[in-house]
Amino acid sequence: MWQHKYLLPLQLLLGYMLPISIAHYCWNDIRGGLIYASVLRIFLAHQATFFVNSLAHYIGDKPFDDRHTPCDSLITALFTFGEGYHNFHHTFPNDFRNAIEWWQYDPCKWLISGWKSAGLAWDLKSFQYGEIEKRRVQQARKMLDKRAGVLDWGVPIETLPVIEWSEFLRLAKEEGRSLVVIAGVVHDVEEFLDEHPGGKFFVKSAIGKDATATFNGGVYSHSLTATNLLATMRVAVIRGGGEVESFK
Repeated sequence: MWQHKYLLPLQLLLGYMLPISIAHYCWNDIRGGLIYASVLRIFLAHQATFFVNSLAHYIGDKPFDDRHTPCDSLITALFTFGEGYHNFHHTFPNDFRNAIEWWQYDPCKWLISGWKSAGLAWDLKSFQYGEIEKRRVQQARKMLDKRAGVLDWGVPIETLPVIEWSEFLRLAKEEGRSLVVIAGVVHDVEEFLDEHPGGKFFVKSAIGKDATATFNGGVYSHSLTATNLLATMRVAVIRGGGEVESFK
């Protein structure tokens, strides 16, 4: 309030008169004091201030909410004394901080915290850490779902046709299709025969059979990568699940 009351004289004193006087009396450069220490400095300070509503909406990431344009960026924060962590500010507007991690560049947060320790600031508002983490997790899940949405996860099991075990045997043995049953799901492995790291023999030995136990254990327990790849080969579901070789 004091600054607001005496804004104009403070601007003239600190923005022009003081820097010009220092440059003039210390090294006899009144022109440099006017151009560099006053006009150019104020111009750059204004541009840095304007970055909060311009650059801070274009550069950086959005760890808390991507429904609007504000971003979190160390680059912008360096120019705006910490206010470059703009995504946090728009998500939690009544928090006195711009950045919540101790290592993030936010001198305003440090200054206000110092004032609180000195008794010059009080009743500082800050969101609970758990609530902040909720938004971070929700946004991360949203971005993961968006990335997952463009990947091939195979035909959803609930949309696959349901066939009898006898039909599976007929397709595999009589029609010669490279079909394997794993966990009650029929997979067409024809295009993968030559790609199998262990050689095509092991895959061929499972054609026309229930290879659930072999795939999930036995000589080699397959990785999650193999499980994901297998899912892209789904073609049908066995009614009742079919045979399981370990129970034969």
